[in-house]
Amino acid sequence: MMLLLMKYALCVHLIYSDIVQRSREELKAIREPNPGLKPTLAIIQVLCIVICPDFVSTQIGLNVMQICLPHQCREEEVIEEILRLNADSRVHGIFLHLPQSFLSKSVCNAIKPQKDVDGVSDLNVGRVVLGDQRDGFASPVAGAVLEMLARHGVYLFAFWHMLLHLHSKGKISHFEVFVAAVVICQHVVRSSRRWIQEQQYQPWRLRPLKLQSLSPVPSDIEISRAQTPKPISQLAQEIGLLPEELEAYGNTKAKVHLSLLNRLQHQPNGKYVLVAGITPTPLGEGKSTVTIGLVQALSAHLKLNSFACLRQPSQGPTFGVKGGAAGGGYAQVIPMEEFNLHLTGDIHAITAANNLVAAAIDARILHEATQSDRALYSRLVPSVNGVRCFSPIQMARLQHLGINKSDPSGLTPEEVRAFVRLDLDPEKVTWQRVVDTNDRFLRKITVGQANTEKGHARQTQFDIAVASEIMAILALTDGLADMRARLGLMVVGSSRNGQSITADDLGVTGALAVLMKDAIKPTLMQTLEGTPVFVHAGPFANIAHGNSSVLADKLALKLVGEEGYVVTEAGFGADIGMEKFFNIKCRTSGLRPDVVVLVATVRALKMHGGGPNVTAGVPLPKEYINENLQLVADGCSNLKKQIQIAHLFGVSVVVALNVFKTDTQAEIDMVCRIAEASGASAAVQCHHWSRGGRGSVELAHAVKKVASQKNHFQFLYNLQDSIVEKIRTIAQKVYGADDIELSPEAQAKIDHYNQQGFGALPICMAKTHLSLSHMPEKKGVPTGFILPIRDIRASIGAGFIYPLVGTMSTMPGLPTRPCFYDIDLDPVTEEIKGLF
Repeated sequence: MMLLLMKYALCVHLIYSDIVQRSREELKAIREPNPGLKPTLAIIQVLCIVICPDFVSTQIGLNVMQICLPHQCREEEVIEEILRLNADSRVHGIFLHLPQSFLSKSVCNAIKPQKDVDGVSDLNVGRVVLGDQRDGFASPVAGAVLEMLARHGVYLFAFWHMLLHLHSKGKISHFEVFVAAVVICQHVVRSSRRWIQEQQYQPWRLRPLKLQSLSPVPSDIEISRAQTPKPISQLAQEIGLLPEELEAYGNTKAKVHLSLLNRLQHQPNGKYVLVAGITPTPLGEGKSTVTIGLVQALSAHLKLNSFACLRQPSQGPTFGVKGGAAGGGYAQVIPMEEFNLHLTGDIHAITAANNLVAAAIDARILHEATQSDRALYSRLVPSVNGVRCFSPIQMARLQHLGINKSDPSGLTPEEVRAFVRLDLDPEKVTWQRVVDTNDRFLRKITVGQANTEKGHARQTQFDIAVASEIMAILALTDGLADMRARLGLMVVGSSRNGQSITADDLGVTGALAVLMKDAIKPTLMQTLEGTPVFVHAGPFANIAHGNSSVLADKLALKLVGEEGYVVTEAGFGADIGMEKFFNIKCRTSGLRPDVVVLVATVRALKMHGGGPNVTAGVPLPKEYINENLQLVADGCSNLKKQIQIAHLFGVSVVVALNVFKTDTQAEIDMVCRIAEASGASAAVQCHHWSRGGRGSVELAHAVKKVASQKNHFQFLYNLQDSIVEKIRTIAQKVYGADDIELSPEAQAKIDHYNQQGFGALPICMAKTHLSLSHMPEKKGVPTGFILPIRDIRASIGAGFIYPLVGTMSTMPGLPTRPCFYDIDLDPVTEEIKGLF
């Protein structure tokens, strides 16, 4: 027996040494390409003592985290600790060193199988029975048996029987402990290797949804409801998202965490496709529909990874003139009701943050006007339990003022006055309140009329929520730290001595970041054919820069992979949405487009060729229903001009003719022929509205071909050009104006912004989308006009200067018959009616 025991001990020692050596080598191989990785074993125990896995882990090179629980802790506390460790990406193995009474089924099964290095969960036990350990772990004892079987074959039976005999007498438990410990640590190393593999780019396993198109085409909402979307968790898994990167909002939409950018930082980007359009009619020409039809064609029919990146619709047009923005017909984002309404609340967060700044401005003006310096100081730096201290954002203000003191009692009266008095000039407050509704009567209002405001009334206004600078920041930021910094830089007005006052000066920046912390994550949804869509941010292109977020585009470009496609949409015509995409968004993101898809319709071209006015809610005149080749030919001047605008930036163009049922083949052929003669690399007709992705396969092939060709992207102007020269460049080269005319107010603003050091920012023109000029009634390609610049504002946090052209308003109005006349709710089924 003693000889057998000695042989057994030698066997165990050899196995132990070999596993330690192999684990060291494996860990070294894992760490070489991932130097920041520190595989960690978490040990949950009742008494904080050094145990064998801890000792062995130091030999291999693992980190150990010991969690000590009180002796009388409850099962719920153990499970809570396990769940916390499950969610901790730094932990790669969990070991329970607990009394047997704690090891209930609930406790053991709470451990993620991937981290269950002791093999105690039912799932891992079952995998051992089935002989499948690819995603889990066998118990350490079973692992030791397998090692001995592999090494000693026929001797295993005798060894094991001897072990059980001696173990029953309590004589060699240390053998079992050391073998189990080394196998546990080996499991941690392997768990970390699996984790690394999961972090790498995963090929898509997309399962498109079947689409049965009907003729005649039903309403958008009927089509949306006829399709059953995939669970959002399933779609996320198909495109390579990890469970911890998803934050579900119900079953059909989810926020995606920005940690994805770090995980896939070394993954090459896919192709970057911009969808723009000709100057539209008031009805819109279907850029969103083309975007969705194109990605459905690329993913569901050509089997290429593709992502659509769209803006979140504003409640303004949804209930006003234009309706929703989920696409249309058989090229939609679903569920379209959720897409077009509150979605995940991002616009509400922007509204709340924007109006918090507005409230802080008026409150500060009132308090400074009605209190002495000392009273203000006492309230801004209150005594708590007899101690006064500055908050971090107050310390930042002191440093900005050049006051290098941290003791509130150490400020001189002059320093106290400088600290407490922003001295905001009520006549120079530039920050407006916002609401996500077209409400024309808020274009100019008076606030502060209550007796409690002690006569501090002033005139101000509301903008629509999507025109808020905070919306622009959301669309242009690259992360939480950058967003917080941009929020702090927002200029809200000027002091009486001409100094800019910022959100940081108001002390509100941290609160704004808290309100926006969830809004910064893009929302994942899907098309009718089950292909992925990111919905994020919603700035208008005629007021703001009109593009979805930089973050959504960057996340999508990593997810699609090097051979994939990201299709993002710029608002309204190429003269505003596309120009701002290039000059503002591309400067900020560092991304460069591979091709522009320019959307045109026969309807809009007829309007530009001299057709009668098109009015929402009014039947189309006969010119738009019957064939009229002359109107089409004349109207193609606008199409040609928009192609030329894209070429100013060195980007190739594919024209997508969005076909309506009233279009004739002769009209379609004419548009495609003129487009290609005008410099488009390709021009194709698209039938996605009536057929879904298969109606845009020809467009997908054209985009694939042109995107593979090298372009020579360039910006239209240098940032170091003067503000006036940058405005003039856009006016002349893009709009076709002879020159610009600055109002005295605009010139004064330019002088002020130059004085404050804002002259090197890009330009974001606020201009009508219904004409290349500032005059909505001027169609085609207007010439011989002077572009009037009525006013100029600065969005310093967003990082641009925006001139207001002509009579452009930042608060739209409702028409005589808004869309809300048709929208209703069935109180029994809770189904929404009339939304489109």
